Amino acid sequence: MTINYNAIITKEKDIFVAWCPELDIVSQGSSKEEAHCNLKEALDLFIEAADPLEVRNRLKNNEVIIYPMEVNFG
Repeated sequence: MTINYNAIITKEKDIFVAWCPELDIVSQGSSKEEAHCNLKEALDLFIEAADPLEVRNRLKNNEVIIYPMEVNFG
């Protein structure tokens, strides 16, 4: 079975941080691609090792909605 998750990647100083909001898993890398790859690996390891109840509990609120917003500044 395949499940799709979201990856939100931000740059913090000299690293990229990747976060999966559905499971609240975070990883990082020196590039966007590396952070994304490391997050995928972390998700795979979590799903493989976690108790199924833990996975279900984290997925209770799995609807993630991302809206671009415009806010005036200054």
